[in-house]
Amino acid sequence: MHAPVRFSIVATLAAAEKAEFAFVRDTVEVSDSVLSRQVSTLEKAGYVAVTKGYVGKRPRTWLALTRAGRTTFAAHCRALREIAGNGD
Repeated sequence: MHAPVRFSIVATLAAAEKAEFAFVRDTVEVSDSVLSRQVSTLEKAGYVAVTKGYVGKRPRTWLALTRAGRTTFAAHCRALREIAGNGD
């Protein structure tokens, strides 16, 4: 989660229950292959769940943070705030 692209992916997913792959790709501004590799890493760590399905006849992939992903992201953000001094 420390890598900038992974942090951006997790931050994007933290704002929603789930998000479509293409939305996350466009929001994070990476290619399909980069997003796919980073999502695989996050999935193996237990932070992201990947769901595949169809909308009409078109295949879709949805991404969502797991409970562990949300917990770890919140802890990471708290640590960053402490490092930054909470703006004090």
